[in-house]
Amino acid sequence: MTNSMRSAAKAMIDADIRIHDARWGDGDRDIDALVSTGLRAALAEVTNAPDAAEVAILFTDDAMQRQLNRDHRGKDSATNVLSFPAQDTPLPPGIPCPIGDISLAYETVLREAKSGGVSIDAHLCHLIIHGFLHLLGYDHEDDAEALIMEQTETRALARIGIADPYRPQQV
Repeated sequence: MTNSMRSAAKAMIDADIRIHDARWGDGDRDIDALVSTGLRAALAEVTNAPDAAEVAILFTDDAMQRQLNRDHRGKDSATNVLSFPAQDTPLPPGIPCPIGDISLAYETVLREAKSGGVSIDAHLCHLIIHGFLHLLGYDHEDDAEALIMEQTETRALARIGIADPYRPQQV
């Protein structure tokens, strides 16, 4: 068993899911299952996850996402996913560590999935993994960081049968 597999096997992540935009529940989409699948796939590829953690995930719309992006990052535009790492606070043993919040914007995610020719569920899993990796300290501020993060995302997505989103599509 590899280190990353041992880490994933012992790590437990609780997700507090909030649906701000009801369109996220349209159709046959099982948000709980998509979140669980994405988080488990990401955990299987990392070695720096706490043993027990909590993450809050907000499923919102472009208007709310734009406000969050403006208020917290100074960027007055909607974006697909935002991550807000929690502050390090010592907790007693056995208490899940809150590692942060993720928010996803419905219209942007839907538009990107359609333009990329992938299902909204596949794109959503990708963005859940992406946001979660940010909470664990991954970033893409420079080429070296971006490569590590993209490779980790690609491996996590492969675990759940989703194609590499960074590979150019064959036409």
